[in-house]
Amino acid sequence: MAPDADPILLSGAAAPGEARRAGGGARVPGAGAGVPGAGAPEGPGGRARGGAARRPAVRVPVPAALLGGAGRTAEGAAWLDGLPALVDRASRRWELALGAPFPSGSASWCAPARDAAGRDLVLKVSFPHDEARDEVAVLRAWGGRGAVRLVDADVGDWALLLDRVRPGTPLRADRTPAVRRLAEAADVLRALHAAPAPPGLPALGDVARGLADVAADRAERARRAGVRLDPGLLRAADATLRGAGEPGSAPAVPLHGDCNPGNVLRGGGDRGGPAAWVAIDPKALTGDPAYDVWPLLEQVADPWRTPDPVRTLRDRLELVAGRAGLDAAGAARWAVARGTEAALWAWHHGAGRPRAAREVDRALGRVRDWARVADLLGG
Repeated sequence: MAPDADPILLSGAAAPGEARRAGGGARVPGAGAGVPGAGAPEGPGGRARGGAARRPAVRVPVPAALLGGAGRTAEGAAWLDGLPALVDRASRRWELALGAPFPSGSASWCAPARDAAGRDLVLKVSFPHDEARDEVAVLRAWGGRGAVRLVDADVGDWALLLDRVRPGTPLRADRTPAVRRLAEAADVLRALHAAPAPPGLPALGDVARGLADVAADRAERARRAGVRLDPGLLRAADATLRGAGEPGSAPAVPLHGDCNPGNVLRGGGDRGGPAAWVAIDPKALTGDPAYDVWPLLEQVADPWRTPDPVRTLRDRLELVAGRAGLDAAGAARWAVARGTEAALWAWHHGAGRPRAAREVDRALGRVRDWARVADLLGG
């Protein structure tokens, strides 16, 4: 995305390890067919929910990213069938004039909007799934401090009304030096982690133990398929995943869960003041603040294009950790764990492709660099 382009409130980042996946939580009841608000529920006499006369279906363009994401599943396709009714209901509920949907986002439909008062907003309607379940609760807890401001929500319809972030440039596309961008992101994390965690967020320890089980299974299958794996990395990753949330570990804070540089946007441009970077699209958890750092450090100005990647990673990590108030060595251990899990995720989803084993070996080479950083930091 070019700098200063329209903001997109769901990055669509599909990189493995950037959000919790299999084993990370229970499936949301009612996802897909039969989801509350997924169609136009009728009462006696063919009248829509609330007693209003049934309106003709509105046309809702569906971006290719959403069709190729949630739309690939049977439940997602059923939800897309009911999407026009959801969008129509939200636009009437909040008196919105909607623009064309943003093109990104594999699990939600997002579009710019203005309400009757002329406020600059975004309507986001999510496909019901576990990672989106707590978005409303955590955005309310953050209250616009470090994150996009939630204006209103209809939890039953999985519909959110959000402030529009302007200019909305993602951290990934910003042209300022990497050190400055990482400092801005660290300030965002510090603000997010300072809020009280709302009740009911999934515990990182539970999610991480589920991921450890999945990773162990995938590692065994990869070995049987002839993939060379580093036993030391596997042990280190497993220890971090299974040790999360144990007595003596870091205090639990509300985590973003997917703080990649596409999910941090430049704001403040509509007020004429200094930039106010904010996070979007949380996959909320509660746990060790050091968990949130890894995607930023790997995806802002690729450190593996520098002459000494290990030194670059260590220097950037120390900057972010110091500014965000978190444990640098713990963040390095999480990078080893999340990077290993990501490599095994990639192998699982790419098994059978000729390049899959080479890609895993490359990914684990980066994890080895993180292990060196952890050693340098005493982790």
